[in-house]
Amino acid sequence: MKIRVAFVCWGNICRSTLSESVFTYKVKEKGLSDQFVIDSFATSTEEIGNPPHRGTVKEVGIPLVPHRAKQITFSDYDNFDYIIGMDSINIKYLNRMLKGDPDGKVSKLLDYTSRKGADIADPWYTGDFETAYEDVTEGCSALLSIFLSSEIFQTGIFSGGKNPL
Repeated sequence: MKIRVAFVCWGNICRSTLSESVFTYKVKEKGLSDQFVIDSFATSTEEIGNPPHRGTVKEVGIPLVPHRAKQITFSDYDNFDYIIGMDSINIKYLNRMLKGDPDGKVSKLLDYTSRKGADIADPWYTGDFETAYEDVTEGCSALLSIFLSSEIFQTGIFSGGKNPL
């Protein structure tokens, strides 16, 4: 069974798409692409159909995944084991949209780091894509490390939806 991870932000053109791209790259680097399904979504409808923001593309050797913004819905809830938001307001919206997160799948990306509870600021508003990239990279690295050290990869058994925190 594959581990299914969804990254979520407001418009799905900056932070969540960047997270999807960075995590996809890191998983591929470890030779684990066949073990994961990775996607990203928005909580809003504001950018639906739009490509990633041009500032999201970094010259760091990590390709941006081909993507068009889409909104998460409750029907997506059963398709993912981990639904990872970028900030507190999107966690609030996710909990509302996903009927209170009955299976405990929703978390923040930086919760997997030593900065539990911290938000990744939206570079659409701050203009600071470099800090967003650093935060996303830190969160994705920590998340993958937790997966690699968990029972999922130690035993080869994945029960689905169990938050590794």
